[in-house]
Amino acid sequence: MINRENYTNENSKVVDSWVKNGWLWSIPVSHEAYLKAKEGEYDIVLTPTKSVPHEWFGPLKGKRVLALASGGGQQGPIFKALGADVTVLDYSDMQLEREKEVAIREGYEIKLVKADMSKPLPFADSSFDLIFNPVSTCYIEKIEPLWKECYRILSKDGILLTGVDNGINYIVKDIDEREITHSLPFNPLEDPLLMEELMKDDAGIQFSHTLGEHLTALLNAGFKLTNIFEDTNGEGHLHELNIPTFAAIRVIKE
Repeated sequence: MINRENYTNENSKVVDSWVKNGWLWSIPVSHEAYLKAKEGEYDIVLTPTKSVPHEWFGPLKGKRVLALASGGGQQGPIFKALGADVTVLDYSDMQLEREKEVAIREGYEIKLVKADMSKPLPFADSSFDLIFNPVSTCYIEKIEPLWKECYRILSKDGILLTGVDNGINYIVKDIDEREITHSLPFNPLEDPLLMEELMKDDAGIQFSHTLGEHLTALLNAGFKLTNIFEDTNGEGHLHELNIPTFAAIRVIKE
C-alpha cells in the first residue's frame, strides 16, 4: 500500500523504468557537448525549453555544486567540465548510473549520492556554493522542508537554482489539454481516484505546487529572490497557447 511513508520509493522505481525506456531526461550529454563545455560553450535547462542564463551561475571553477534530483548525466558533466566540484543526488539508481557512465567515458570522478530529497539531506551545514534543481519537486508532497534543508547546506552567498511546475498541468486530464477536470491542490495521497489515475498512466506519484507556494516557502526559508522566468511545456495545446506551466527561480542565501 502506498502512503506518506513510502510514496517516494514508488517514484524511484517508476523513474528507473522510464530511464530503461529512454526517458528524455535520462539521455546523457554527448562527448562533443562535454568538450564544448570545457571551452565555456554550454546550455543547461531547469525547465523544458529555456536555457538558464550563464550569469545566474557566476564563475563555476572550484565551486561546490550539488545537482539535486539531477541525475541522468545531463547537468553534472557540464558542471564538471566547467571546473566545479560536483555532487549528484538522486533517488533513482538508473539516473545515478547514467552519471557514472559519463564520468567513466570522460575520465573524471564525481560524487554520487542516492537519497530521498523529501527527507533531511545527508550533508553538513554550508556544504555547497550552488544547488541546481531541475523540475522534480512535483514528485514530493511537502516543499517547505526541502527549501529549509537547501538553505542549511548552502554557504553564505550560496545560490539555489530550481525549476518548478506551477500547477496548471494538473488541472487538465485529457492528453489534448483542452478540458479542465481537476481542482488544486492535486494530491493523490488525499484522493484515491487521483492515485488510481496516476498508477494507470505509469506517471509516478505527483503533486501540484503553485508558484506562490514555492516563492513563499523559499522566502520563509530565508532566501532572497534575485531572478525568475517562466516557460511552457515545449509541446501540446497549452504550449501552443503560450501558457506558462513552469518557472525557473534563482534565490541566494545572504
